Amino acid sequence: MPTSFEDSTQSASPQQERQKSLNAPNPVIIQGGMGIAVSNWQLARKVSQKNQLGVVSGTAIDNVLVRHLQDGDLHGTYRRAMEHFPNQEIVAAVLNKYFIEGGKPSDQPYIMVPKITLEQKFDAQGLLALANFVEVWLAKDGHNGVIGINFLHKIQMTTAASVFGAMLAGVDYIIMGAGIPRELPKLIRKLAKMEEGSVPVDVIGGTQVLTSINPNVFTPQLKELKRPKFLAIISVDILGTYLARDEETRPDGFIIEHNSAGGHNAPPRGKYEFDPSGEPIYGPKDIADLEKIKKIGLPFWLAGSYGKPDRLKAALDLGAQGVQIGTLFALSNDSGFSQRTRDELHTGLRDGSLEIKTDVKASPTSFPIKVAFIDGHTSTEEGYKARPKLCDLGYLREPVLSKTGNIIYRCPSEPDAQFLKKGGDPEEIQGRKCLCNGLMANIGLPQVRKDGYVEASIVTLGSDIEGAKELLAQHSKGYGADQAIDWLLDQK
Repeated sequence: MPTSFEDSTQSASPQQERQKSLNAPNPVIIQGGMGIAVSNWQLARKVSQKNQLGVVSGTAIDNVLVRHLQDGDLHGTYRRAMEHFPNQEIVAAVLNKYFIEGGKPSDQPYIMVPKITLEQKFDAQGLLALANFVEVWLAKDGHNGVIGINFLHKIQMTTAASVFGAMLAGVDYIIMGAGIPRELPKLIRKLAKMEEGSVPVDVIGGTQVLTSINPNVFTPQLKELKRPKFLAIISVDILGTYLARDEETRPDGFIIEHNSAGGHNAPPRGKYEFDPSGEPIYGPKDIADLEKIKKIGLPFWLAGSYGKPDRLKAALDLGAQGVQIGTLFALSNDSGFSQRTRDELHTGLRDGSLEIKTDVKASPTSFPIKVAFIDGHTSTEEGYKARPKLCDLGYLREPVLSKTGNIIYRCPSEPDAQFLKKGGDPEEIQGRKCLCNGLMANIGLPQVRKDGYVEASIVTLGSDIEGAKELLAQHSKGYGADQAIDWLLDQK
């Protein structure tokens, strides 16, 4: 079977680079973009160095950067990357506000990044662009492999500035799921030409509002940027047909995600029905027709339970370019999980106690999401009840047109009284978890509250953990991303 794809990043003019990227061979393995910095630059770099597509997560990456700075950036890694950002005034302002020499005391709360809004100020967009630049730059540093970045369509307000920052670092692929990313191809084309790019943001009870970024305000010295490929994550063929029918919305390829995949899943089509364990039931209408996908004529990858060598071969036999795999890499020693979280997961894998279920209420987005049930985590009833209910990161907030005609922001994971006062549905409250804070805790960057409460983790994984179990049985101290790739490709 194919085992790699050729490098597409040799030096050339920007125009040649752009065309070369579009014509480059496709990867066989795409490492999934997971959580908040679970698919961090270290993991993506390791995968890319094995001639596959390493992917970083762009979710909440501004908070990831500033928390590392507040922890002292002990090895100078993030500041080294920041030295290469083309607008050093932004770098100086960020360092002045957030960097703490030697790191903050462990019991001191992190300084918060201002919540993103529809009316985006220069400093907020600058920080978003810088943080995405840093993560991609570090992933690409020191090798000629190819790097992608993953975004959630549900987090619309950060998209324009985040895509710009990733493109400033020369990102090779942009991947987006958890929605219908119809606006991404046009945004990428605009930013590649250093033109103002916009993303329409849905407003509940009102009309869409454009969030825009003008590259020339930040980097007027640049004339053009390399255009990355764009892959849309979809679950059904009808969405692929819709996106591909117009040049304005057509991606460069699709990732066809089965509902067994980790993280957010598309809701079942039609009325919700549940199995005895309380998980939603998916039917034939929720499975993509690959023959119809093939007729679209764009390359595609399969995702969801493809994390074993025989499943990769099966995907290739079905006509896919390859597979996207998340859980296998998330459970490797190279992912961004803190050592404590990784140890908890590995223990559960080894003794068979790790339980992963699709929870239709956990995510504030209203999309079903797969979570691992681990003692003390907010995925469990005990962990959920122990956490004070609040929303202070706000990435999954939604803009709402209030009765007075003003735009306000609402999240079912905020205090109940606040949510209801903003016109929220009482049925949306029960069981909603704070993914933003829980996912930050997964990677060892939990917020510490003034009352002493330390944010607990909530881990999202896919249903298929058999590949990880097999590799853990072979490697007593855990396995690396490189070992996972060799195993998938049957390379001894």
